[in-house]
Amino acid sequence: MDISTAILIIGFAAVIAAFFLLVIGLMYSEMMNSDIPQGVANRGKLHVVHGLFVGISIVGRILDRLGLCHQVRFTRWFRRRFLVHIRPVPPGLRVKDLTFSEVPVRVYEPTTGSLGLRRGLVYFHGGGWVLGCLDTADDICRHIAKEAETTVISVGYRLAPEHRYPTQLDDCDAATCHFLSVAEAEFGVDPGRVAVGGDSAGGNLAAALCQRLAKRKDGHLLSPCAQVLIYPALQMADFNLPSYQQNHAVPILFRGRVAFYFLQYLNGDTSVCQDLLEGNHIPAEMRLAFKEWLSPEHLPPECKVRGELQQVHSALDYNGEVYHKIKAGLDPEVSPLLAEDAVIRLTPPAFILTCEYDVLRDDGILYRKRLLDLGLDVTWYHVPDGFHGLVDFFKKGWLTFPSATQAINSIVSYVKTL
Repeated sequence: MDISTAILIIGFAAVIAAFFLLVIGLMYSEMMNSDIPQGVANRGKLHVVHGLFVGISIVGRILDRLGLCHQVRFTRWFRRRFLVHIRPVPPGLRVKDLTFSEVPVRVYEPTTGSLGLRRGLVYFHGGGWVLGCLDTADDICRHIAKEAETTVISVGYRLAPEHRYPTQLDDCDAATCHFLSVAEAEFGVDPGRVAVGGDSAGGNLAAALCQRLAKRKDGHLLSPCAQVLIYPALQMADFNLPSYQQNHAVPILFRGRVAFYFLQYLNGDTSVCQDLLEGNHIPAEMRLAFKEWLSPEHLPPECKVRGELQQVHSALDYNGEVYHKIKAGLDPEVSPLLAEDAVIRLTPPAFILTCEYDVLRDDGILYRKRLLDLGLDVTWYHVPDGFHGLVDFFKKGWLTFPSATQAINSIVSYVKTL
């Protein structure tokens, strides 16, 4: 080996070493900002998961800064390539990829005998309207389809930042209405027993779609019979509810990321993220009106016992420019928790799953209260040691969390009642 080749090899090795040291240093810094409470089950596993996700994000950020690859695209590719394992289809289940009204879907059909028409579930994956795909929701949909003997339609809606609101909701709307129109003839499913559901951003889409369909009801097409909301994100008016304060740094969803994802969904203007977190985007009169639905007074006492909660809003902090940039996000189609009583009253019964150590916990609990106050049937399942994203760690080998299995089984039990 000549000297020039040796120098090139040493130089390349030095660059690689420097890159990894930079990544490790940034990972350490970011992980020091996290807080995994003692009450979270399997804290060690969650530390590992958080470290992995932080590492992916940092590498993506570096590649983005170097102009080599967009951070979001890298994150999507890595998760699909290394964190998703599509297993062979088990006996008793048929899986096929189709298109409903130009929207990609994956259909999961039980093959066991049925005495009559089956029930159905249209499922919207999570991922902050930015991440996630048909593959990431595959294990969940397979399990629900097989264990609940239900035909499940997983919807591959388009994502931000390439597509903004209302594209995602429109895709879910189109796919759901298509399925309702052909459920019986093509899939042997009773269109009167079709629910919609999803996790996180998918829960947002499910709740918003139920409200949209309720307002549009014209008698020609049945509406969903139920909404299955798994730790849903339901409003971008108040990022300082008790669960946001208590769990602001609990993986895998930090408080700041919720505002970031909402803004990516809405218009991509993340420059106002801090204003959202501080509540500067809500006029005083609007904040007063929202208090009827968003006040911590409406939460169970046990939701307010952890940590020292602060009142952070001030009418003097209102920024009209920020409000006008994000006001579309206060529309019920983005923030279903802010819908009028007359609309919510028309929506179907609900199953709501919440996790104690999740910034979105109070969104789900407050929506449950609104539904109950309006006379709707609500089944609530709370995971006392759970965190946001829990159901993604179902059937994940050594990274499986026992509470994820319990959560998924609670969903199966509810779907069986439809």
